[in-house]
Amino acid sequence: MTKWTAQDIEDQHGRTFVVTGANSGLGEVAARALGAAGAHVVLACRNVDKGRAVASEIGANAEVRELDLADLASVREFAAGIDSVDVLINNAGVMALPLRRTADGFEMQFGTNHLGHFALTGLLLDKVTDRVATMSSALHQVGAIDPKDPNYQRRKYRRWPAYGQSKLANLLFTYELQRRLAAARAGVRAVAAHPGYASTNLQGRTESFQDRLMKLGGDLLAQSAEMGALPMLYAATQPKVIGGAYYGPDGLFEQHGYPRQVSSNGKSRDEALAATLWDLPEELTGVTYRFV
Repeated sequence: MTKWTAQDIEDQHGRTFVVTGANSGLGEVAARALGAAGAHVVLACRNVDKGRAVASEIGANAEVRELDLADLASVREFAAGIDSVDVLINNAGVMALPLRRTADGFEMQFGTNHLGHFALTGLLLDKVTDRVATMSSALHQVGAIDPKDPNYQRRKYRRWPAYGQSKLANLLFTYELQRRLAAARAGVRAVAAHPGYASTNLQGRTESFQDRLMKLGGDLLAQSAEMGALPMLYAATQPKVIGGAYYGPDGLFEQHGYPRQVSSNGKSRDEALAATLWDLPEELTGVTYRFV
């Protein structure tokens, strides 16, 4: 059976993609692949200088706009400048940081990985024509949502469970978004993906001894960023992708390989929790979704 690669992306001329975190890592790989397929790519980056360097190599069909997902004012400003987008790729993220807070006081991982993308998607949804694709992680398996304290105001902060919480939230959000889109009979789909174990600069930000361990593991065991980006590229571009689907690598334990549809844990499918996690971000971010 032929394995799907970036060379199999269909012609994307005339289509616009917004890719968050496109200045490096998986986002950069995705932006380059989409640009090579003819898409107009908006690189939504906190570091616009790095974004411009990537865009200049993609060509005239790429542009850079500043977006800091850890600052809701920046999210609102970015969204106001977008007129229309076919596919929104919620890719940017942070992982296993020491306890830090966003400009709005949220725990940095939950605030960036989930709340920032929740707000961005809500502000852009009536401008999206095709789909919203959100990057999760196999580490959603270690996550647990605490709706009473998602931002670690009272409970003890632990970086990896906090990361897992944010990635579990990404899946709960995707599945609930798809249910609401389907109920509204909207033509937009919500899908998710994860990269497996991929070597990117997301790793090595713990500011602890774990950085050395992750670098060693990445050097010895991780697949390339080019391979890690394939599930997201598949989810974002393939016409046959269905709403609510989740894609990851086809190899052992979904750590390496080519894209295929995968499953997620029971917590990610908890509809009551998903509804709670929908109301809470609307309250925290001040972004209310409209389904028309």
